[in-house]
Amino acid sequence: MNDFLDVLKNFWLESGIYGFLNGNWKELIMIVIALVLLFLAIAKKFEPYLLIPIAFGMLLVNLPFSGIFTEPTEGQAGGLVYYLYQGVKLGIYPALIFMGIGATTDFGPLIANPKSLILGAAAQIGIFFTFFIAILFPNFNGFEAASIAIIGGADGPTAIYLTSKLAPHLLGAISIAAYSYMALVPVIQPPLIRLLTTKKERQIKMEQLREVSKLEKILFPIVTTLIVVLLVPSCATLIGCLMIGNLFKESGVVPKLVETAGNALLYIVTILLGFSVGATASGASFLKFETLFILVLGVTAFTLATIGGLLGGKVMCWATKGKINPMIGAAGVSAVPMAARVVQKMGQEEDSSNFLLMHAMGPNVAGVIGSAIAAGALLLFFQ
Repeated sequence: MNDFLDVLKNFWLESGIYGFLNGNWKELIMIVIALVLLFLAIAKKFEPYLLIPIAFGMLLVNLPFSGIFTEPTEGQAGGLVYYLYQGVKLGIYPALIFMGIGATTDFGPLIANPKSLILGAAAQIGIFFTFFIAILFPNFNGFEAASIAIIGGADGPTAIYLTSKLAPHLLGAISIAAYSYMALVPVIQPPLIRLLTTKKERQIKMEQLREVSKLEKILFPIVTTLIVVLLVPSCATLIGCLMIGNLFKESGVVPKLVETAGNALLYIVTILLGFSVGATASGASFLKFETLFILVLGVTAFTLATIGGLLGGKVMCWATKGKINPMIGAAGVSAVPMAARVVQKMGQEEDSSNFLLMHAMGPNVAGVIGSAIAAGALLLFFQ
């Protein structure tokens, strides 16, 4: 009888319910946050491919005694996510996602209108402005400020890659902020566009882009890699993976590699990345005053990036005597293709015959390159 009671007692002491009753209230709050993120991902379709694995990883790590992120000890293996997380820690998952993005991206609009690079660069201003704002707070050092600022690039894999190198303890907060603001592009950008552009500017129709030859598309990833990596060697991992994925696509001779990189590999790594990153958001590490700062600075970075792109668009509109619709500058953030779709939708609202999608895709894909270069520059300064 005593043995049976001991078994029941041990079962109770090792149960999650006992852990909740005697544990930290922070874990309970994180579970509620995880459920809210799952609701947003499933019901509202806010970045569901990433928010679902991130939120579920967050849910699991905050359940008492789950042990999914336990580090290995002598004679005992670690938790599953501890091993999966090594792909984040070593920068493998973000690089592989960039390869998949490259295999699904058409750089034709950027090649047809190279001036789009200026708008992609202008949108990166938000990153550097936010860095200087963040570093003024005594709560953050240069490594942490750089990791927070990269949220302004609106590029989740880049934010995760940089943070894993410079400030891994902030990975949960920064990744959730980065992907949340990416999902909120259709909410955040339209008011800024209306504020900074006139109705007349929003109605500007742009000339149809020229047709880009196959040779140009093949040469683009090769030449871009040579130029960018020679200038900023520290961005070789991200740019290299992005461009080899694109070369698979544009070469036309490796359809199986294109299919694998752009589908199976991309989605497998997305699951592993999201699940691992979500599991870093334990109550003890996430629920801090610094996290609130990160969320505020993150939206500041994204707002400044959009403003930078729009101001660049207005300058180009003036320089070309009204041939450039300044709204396409907002697509300079690298939230592909959501930012470009926002511009297209707003152009259609002003004039149903105005088609800006392909024009906006130029700055949009330029923003992907720009955010990778910005991350490389910050790595150069702080590593």
